[in-house]
Amino acid sequence: MAWSPLKLWDEQTPQRKRRTECGSRDMNKVRRDLGGKKTWAYIQLLWYWLWFLFTCFFLSSFPCTQEMSRNFACRNVRICLGVVTFPVQVPFPFPLLFLQVIKCKAAVLWEANKPFSIEEVEVAPPKAHEVRIKILATGICRSDDHVVTGGLVMPFPIILGHEAAGVVESVGEGVTSLKPGDKVIPLFIPQCGECSACLSSKGNMCIKNDIGSAAGLMADGTSRFTCKGKPIHHFIGTSTFTEYTVVHDTAAVKIDSAAPPEKICLIGCGFSTGYGAALQTAKVEAGSTCAVFGLGGVGLSVIMGCKAAGASRIIAVDINSDKFAKAKELGATDCINPKDYKEPIHKVLIGMTGYGVDYSFEVIGRIETMVAALASCHYNYGVSVIVGVPPAAQNITFDPMLLFSGRTWKGSVFGGWKSKDSVPKLVADYMKKKFVLDPLITHTLPFSKINEGFDLLRAGKRGTFGFCFLSSLSKESEWQREKNTHRSANQCPPCFEKEQATQGN
Repeated sequence: MAWSPLKLWDEQTPQRKRRTECGSRDMNKVRRDLGGKKTWAYIQLLWYWLWFLFTCFFLSSFPCTQEMSRNFACRNVRICLGVVTFPVQVPFPFPLLFLQVIKCKAAVLWEANKPFSIEEVEVAPPKAHEVRIKILATGICRSDDHVVTGGLVMPFPIILGHEAAGVVESVGEGVTSLKPGDKVIPLFIPQCGECSACLSSKGNMCIKNDIGSAAGLMADGTSRFTCKGKPIHHFIGTSTFTEYTVVHDTAAVKIDSAAPPEKICLIGCGFSTGYGAALQTAKVEAGSTCAVFGLGGVGLSVIMGCKAAGASRIIAVDINSDKFAKAKELGATDCINPKDYKEPIHKVLIGMTGYGVDYSFEVIGRIETMVAALASCHYNYGVSVIVGVPPAAQNITFDPMLLFSGRTWKGSVFGGWKSKDSVPKLVADYMKKKFVLDPLITHTLPFSKINEGFDLLRAGKRGTFGFCFLSSLSKESEWQREKNTHRSANQCPPCFEKEQATQGN
């Protein structure tokens, strides 16, 4: 028989029955006036529920700091209802009802051409179809620097970053693909699976992306970040220069829990963008010739993609000769510096190959090199791919005969990969050692040195930041063991308290 508070009232102990029979006439009169003992039972039940809701509201009224999130992640909580105490094993905060505002550190860019400021920000709970992620490691990409220098127009203040790996801390209503404790990569190119780009085999730029509009807000037109009482804008749906971020559930994907976050965070942008430009966008063929303009992290990834496709000759082009050794290590067969030649670089490449390369890649983001890369490929069937982010409000001027003769000019965003489908596979390939990521990382820094990291990027280096203590596999294994012991789907794994530089190659 189903439990009923009225049944519970009727089945009183003999002692209580005697007390009721011998009790105060005034109390019995009150009970009769209120409609009898059934009404009295409902009143008591209502009182308990009001007390419970008040307790919920009281606990939810306090913003949850990062330290509180760690300390109360998985505790025995006693819920007190009047004089009755029920010991309950529950996660803290409680699912949905107890989702907290989290206070944490973030690198806020208040205006262009200014350094980042490490601030305490409040990160709101995820709303419907949103996910709140604890960032474990994040990389610096040239696209982030374009916003800093004003080359890419975005609203301010803003939290940048889009190349990261983390762990789901909590989920909003309606999220079914992810749960707390999942290791994930945020996706600046989402995949809703419903729009024309997602449904077509030819496209990957989901309509829900925030690159074209640059609104800097979530789907409902609001921000989940607040600092000093002001809303802070999001960056292309990710914002990873923070200890916690909120993304749409179409903009995060679960990956192998054993993958090292300080390495595979590069799959969130830099590596995938370059590697896919060769394999997915250009579709480099075995035995072909390729030229790669720009040898940053993305350019080196293009070289890796060309090599994986079986290109017979890969020519690396950069004005910094110090990058040539790394380029050759990853597969370049030739390295040339335009400063060493008097004639235009496209003529140099045509002279080296006869009629131009089969595939050329511009991975810098300068209109002059975009035209040079186009002119460098074969006059009749060459394919040139623009990978570097173009500067804002600038037009390209070129000879239309470059295209009339048969060349193809293409653009590539995120390497042409369908993000949610491809990122887990790329992580799996990395775990199987089908490609390496270590050579793409020159420095690993603590989060507090983010401005130093951007200085290194501008000097031709590339690095990642580690928010958590991840210097040994034993710590990562410990994290995994702790996660596996959690019985509740809403319990998040404990994060490690130290902020320490990890070892990078």
